[in-house]
Amino acid sequence: MITLSVVVPVLNGERYIADALSSLCRNARHDFEFIVVNDGSTDATGDIVDDFTRDLPGLTMLRNPAPVGLADARNTGLSAASGRYVTFMDADDWLAPGYLARLVEAIDGLGCDFVRADHVQVEGRKRVVHRAPMARRGVVLDPREAILPAGVRTMVDYPYAWAGIYRRSLRDLLHFPGSLHTAEDRPWIWRLHREAATFAVVSLAGVFYRRLVSGSLTQVGDERQLHFFDAFDLVFKDLEPEFLPKAVRNFCALLAHHLEIADRFTPALRSRFEERGAHMVRALPAELVSESVARMSAERETTLRALVPDLPPSPHVRVRRDREET
Repeated sequence: MITLSVVVPVLNGERYIADALSSLCRNARHDFEFIVVNDGSTDATGDIVDDFTRDLPGLTMLRNPAPVGLADARNTGLSAASGRYVTFMDADDWLAPGYLARLVEAIDGLGCDFVRADHVQVEGRKRVVHRAPMARRGVVLDPREAILPAGVRTMVDYPYAWAGIYRRSLRDLLHFPGSLHTAEDRPWIWRLHREAATFAVVSLAGVFYRRLVSGSLTQVGDERQLHFFDAFDLVFKDLEPEFLPKAVRNFCALLAHHLEIADRFTPALRSRFEERGAHMVRALPAELVSESVARMSAERETTLRALVPDLPPSPHVRVRRDREET
């Protein structure tokens, strides 16, 4: 009987995959399985994974002949998983020894649908703990109640699939929109919090997340970045009215962030990105956009008003500039 399935998608990950798998060796248990989805790698990734089969019990590698993207690679791993629980790991990250056992202990003890955890962000030698935005820890909560309030950072602003553990019985809720090659975690986390029954947050930071890795989707400025808009189309689709202010706030903050780093785009792609951004902003309720923009930093408000010059003035009330959601 498998307790936990760990899904690790990887594309051309020869630089870091050995670190990731070595950390899994320090987390291995007889009732854990590790599913590496080799998403059409053309470097030495497959050979490195093969080398770990003797050292990591429960390791399986699935091979895609051509890349299908992170979302569908994760879905491939989910379809092959047999554990009572499932978690994810990115191939350029690593785990603290014993972290997975503590995750299982947490969800077993709480008995909820999923558990979210903190993580450690890594930039060179710098280590910073990032806490999941929920003050109540170690208690079972309603996931829908963790979406609001609209004006502050909440659990839907913490979309990292690898920062948690999930009952595999959630099935379709755990699958990612395969049409997206970036921002796939945004509609995923919204659906999870809207439709699952129970969740909890625990003070456990065992994932070491490498930020600003060359070649990662967050650093690549190609057409996949346009999927950001497709992702939020899915977020807004059939969204309950009470959650719309939060979704608008979420979208506007992330759009401003993308515009701030738009120098990574070619001029043509930047033009398309700005065009789609302006179109989508204008399609949202103007009063919600105006209120959201008013709560941003002055720099981000200026950025969005430059994108949409006809945006209505901010409400004539003094608003607190909230901490950014990115």
